[in-house]
Amino acid sequence: MTGQLIIGLTGGIGSGKSAASDAFENLGVRIIDTDKISHLLTSVNSDCLTTIAHTFGSDIVEKGQLNRGKLRKIIFADEVARNKLENILHPRIRHKVEQALSEANEPYVIVVVPLLVEKKKYEFINRILVIDCDEQVQIDRVKKRNNLSENEVKDIMRTQATRQQRLAVADDVIHNDGNLSSLLEQVERYNKKYTHISSKLKDS
Repeated sequence: MTGQLIIGLTGGIGSGKSAASDAFENLGVRIIDTDKISHLLTSVNSDCLTTIAHTFGSDIVEKGQLNRGKLRKIIFADEVARNKLENILHPRIRHKVEQALSEANEPYVIVVVPLLVEKKKYEFINRILVIDCDEQVQIDRVKKRNNLSENEVKDIMRTQATRQQRLAVADDVIHNDGNLSSLLEQVERYNKKYTHISSKLKDS
């Protein structure tokens, strides 16, 4: 990872991290998404899924698959449970991230980490890119996408860093209140910026 520019992309639930990372990917940027890695790690018959079932009870697995809704209710209601899940998943996710980074040869790489600000466990990240939007926009998006009540969405948001905390540590910010063309323009601008920074890193 020496000399490689690594961007940590983060944002609250419903901020539009996937839309932003997809836009970067369409420009040829290597994306390493820790949420996708987590889903792969907890696939049917995986060792990780077995460990989760032993930790949280066998009823967390239905027809061989993780009941993510049931697990979400457990961990968002209980910080101890949340930490247990984190301790199971994080070392495995980090190993996969480092493996993917070692194989990357693009000018720069984006690692998508939803809880980057909260966990601070990816010290090799060079810059933090926050996808930001109004909190009510977040709530409305998640209600529609996940079929949750407003209170359920707010409960999830309370377990995450606040908007102000994310912005305080951001090196770069993409504003995403719903205008796709604006999002794409910002992604293109940052793509040029990161490509330029990475070229300077290689020259130094």
